[in-house]
Amino acid sequence: MADTDGGPVVRAGPRKHESIAKLTDQLSRATSAVVTDYRGLRVKQLEDLRRRLRAEGIEYVVVKNTLARRAATAAGIEVFNPALTGPVGLALGYGDLSAPARILLEYFRVTRQLPMTAALVEGQVLDAAGARTLAELPSRDVLLSRLAGALQSPLASLAGALDAILSTFAATLDAYRQKLEAA
Repeated sequence: MADTDGGPVVRAGPRKHESIAKLTDQLSRATSAVVTDYRGLRVKQLEDLRRRLRAEGIEYVVVKNTLARRAATAAGIEVFNPALTGPVGLALGYGDLSAPARILLEYFRVTRQLPMTAALVEGQVLDAAGARTLAELPSRDVLLSRLAGALQSPLASLAGALDAILSTFAATLDAYRQKLEAA
């Protein structure tokens, strides 16, 4: 059976439609999304994790995988659907691409819970290993400061070399002046 636009009929209540619409909006705005297996987490642990993520501007949502797939399709990222299987927890980041994965990896290293199963970064789906690699990338600020340092180093060397040349030239002129005065 198909609806008027040719897609499958979605037999969902108004709350599910609202959930899909909200998740579609979140997915379309997110710069990165990390899929986790949230099984084994207690409510208190989940609240603590959400608090940590919110402090970095990251949202964590637990959603049924069928609703997550519908939202991904509606957001135009159908390529993400195969990653949305099993119990799905999504960490949605809106700024730094690696921040959600980095925080989740840190949480996993401490608690041995909440493994990352996949990630979506700028339309590219990463497996669990790719998500870990993403987590180990330095933040945008760190990368920018490294770039600034790399650009500054040759300039500082050039400034030092020019200063040495000018100092030598000034000393030579002063010695020549003293020689002329003595003669």
